[in-house]
Amino acid sequence: MKLLNEMELNFKAISINEGFARSCVAAFCVQANPSLDEITDIKTAVSEAVTNCVVHAYPSIPGNVCIKVKLYENSVDIEVIDEGIGIEDFEKAREPFFTTKADEERSGMGFAVMESFMDNLELKNNANKGLIVKMQKFFRQQKIAVGENC
Repeated sequence: MKLLNEMELNFKAISINEGFARSCVAAFCVQANPSLDEITDIKTAVSEAVTNCVVHAYPSIPGNVCIKVKLYENSVDIEVIDEGIGIEDFEKAREPFFTTKADEERSGMGFAVMESFMDNLELKNNANKGLIVKMQKFFRQQKIAVGENC
């Protein structure tokens, strides 16, 4: 796999930044020429990961979120990192409909959604406390013919 480009994005874990993060990561990935469906999948997964940081990682005051993206010719690796309260039981957290915020009408589908839209999903404890959500998406190869109009 040839690394094409990489970036790092840091922002506060507040809900208004979820759309910013989603759009920023999607725009960065466009240079690898993914399909519209692949971009939509990435946007959805990043939205879910960032929303988890906003809602769950920092229950009292907003902390920081870091997104690291490595773009390859045929794939993208995305890490969404927080330094919040973390998750004690990864398997339980990944169960559909499990939520720690049932009183706030949370669906508990965040990790299930991320898993369904990405090719790989891994949860790791952050050494500084908090969580690292590692996601990977493979792109089907699209060739653009010379002289083809967009």
